[in-house]
Amino acid sequence: MGVVVALLLLAVAVVDPRGFSALRGAALDATVPISSGGRGVVRFFTGTGAAVSYYFRAAAKNDELQRELDQSRQQLIEARAIRYENARLKRLLKLSGELADEVATARIVNSTFDTSRRLATIAAGRSDGVQIGQPVRAPEGLVGRIVEAGRYASRVLLITDGASNVPVRLVRDGTPAMATGRGDGTIEIKPLEVGQNPFRKGDIFVTSGTGGIFGPNIPTAIVVQVSRDETIARPLADPARADFAIIQNIYMPQAETPLEGAAAPPSDALQAPPPPPPGNQAAPAR
Repeated sequence: MGVVVALLLLAVAVVDPRGFSALRGAALDATVPISSGGRGVVRFFTGTGAAVSYYFRAAAKNDELQRELDQSRQQLIEARAIRYENARLKRLLKLSGELADEVATARIVNSTFDTSRRLATIAAGRSDGVQIGQPVRAPEGLVGRIVEAGRYASRVLLITDGASNVPVRLVRDGTPAMATGRGDGTIEIKPLEVGQNPFRKGDIFVTSGTGGIFGPNIPTAIVVQVSRDETIARPLADPARADFAIIQNIYMPQAETPLEGAAAPPSDALQAPPPPPPGNQAAPAR
């Protein structure tokens, strides 16, 4: 029957092409709904299979995306750390080039936080020229001074230790003060003059150079809390964040000399005239 139908259709196509085209159009119109329905069924089952596949693969895909996010975050943190370290090393190199009294540059090995004593250890000792009493500073400011010196390592008394006292002055107007460690990571600023507290929050202090040891104009602390009775500041150089430090020679203030061109007093003017000898006074004339 199939062969007979095919031969009849072939004969119609040869004898009456127009009629054959009409038959093809009618057949196409009749099969479109069936094809559309079948395609819809196929798409339904295909979409259902894909949805089921995505559902079972969601956990694995989520884990993969989470790993990529964690890796990207870690790379970003490493890049920021490297950039921060490069900036610190550049500042340290610039500071090292500007200082004329540098003894050595050393890495800060560790520092104490959980005790009342505030100490740090640096990887430089007597073999590098380090001696007890020398000041230690970072690019941000003053760190402390050497209290113990071994051959290859030294211990630094931080300015936040209770036994640390640093003469400072207020950058704003030059008011002298004393920076005393409180043993808890902060510093108490005490004015030398008795009276109303002249400091306010945000004031910056630098070393004054008074008394020696610490040279002048080294950034030291910034005020974070002010009350009627006390002024609390935090150090500008945090040993927990500083990787390297510079050891300097002990500062010795120069003795004051007379100004050039000033006339010295005559030597005879400095000597008092000798008193007249007793008994040789002339008698008054009559």
